[in-house]
Amino acid sequence: MPDQLIFGMEVFLNGLMAGVLYALVALGFVLIYKASGIFNYAQGVMALFAAMTLVGVMEGQVPFSHLINAVLGTDVHHFGWHLPALIGILTTMAVMVGLAWLVQKIIFKHLVGQEPIILFMATIGLAYFMEGLGDMMWGADIKKLDVGLPQGINIWIDETTYGIFGYGFFIDNLDIVATIIAAILVAILVAFSQYTKQGRAMRAVADDHQAALSVGVSLNFIWVMVWSVAGFVALVAGIMWGTKSGVQFSLSLIALKALPVLMLGGFTSIPGAIVGGLIIGVGEKLFEFAVGPLIGGATENWFAYVLALIFLVFRPQGLFGDKIIERV
Repeated sequence: MPDQLIFGMEVFLNGLMAGVLYALVALGFVLIYKASGIFNYAQGVMALFAAMTLVGVMEGQVPFSHLINAVLGTDVHHFGWHLPALIGILTTMAVMVGLAWLVQKIIFKHLVGQEPIILFMATIGLAYFMEGLGDMMWGADIKKLDVGLPQGINIWIDETTYGIFGYGFFIDNLDIVATIIAAILVAILVAFSQYTKQGRAMRAVADDHQAALSVGVSLNFIWVMVWSVAGFVALVAGIMWGTKSGVQFSLSLIALKALPVLMLGGFTSIPGAIVGGLIIGVGEKLFEFAVGPLIGGATENWFAYVLALIFLVFRPQGLFGDKIIERV
């Protein structure tokens, strides 16, 4: 078998793994859009905030320690404990649920029935607020996140592929774990959306806020629930990306890579987020492998957006999105 074909197979597999991580972020966008018709610009920052909170809780860091020390003249930074990963994750999830309740109570409760652009602008403000809040609470330095997930090359895959092709494939254990977790999340979320009373109410709220209210659907409950679930998805994505590349400001920018994923898969489809993520992940890796050397490289920075632009021209609702027909 030609060497280039073997290398291409390795690139393909790594592209699938990267696509799953993109899809994890896109899931949060889809959930909130399905329930409220809001494009949540703050989803990437939610992943950053969740990861920062998890690191701070696990390391026993005092929230707002820099502010407290500046005001009171103290020098307190840590409580003196280190929590296990499971307790840290549960505590962080409680923080994200509390954040969801505050977002609904303070912001979106007062924006029921408003134009989508107003809701979108509210999420932009929320994103910058959360980013600043995270920096004030936990500091802006790069943090290492370790919750016990396996990392590094998968020896079994390396040895197996070496025995077959004479070349060992480098597949990261963390990417394999992310793939399994994403598959479980998608199955649960699809079942929840399609087969539960709350899932049907969520779709009703997305179609028309006022109509949903008129038939007894609690808009407050649905939005708190959906923002809580989106917070959980953000936490999972933050753990995966934070473990992979460290908890830093650039983590919030993964939301930008989720945009092409949504354009391909559709803003209203949970499976579409996964399929779109896989297409983007595989496409950008193979394009860089095959075409990158011919045009100077760095194609991964723009390939996804060009592909999304093509989809917008020919199929603006995405592969799995609902085609909207407005009658006047």
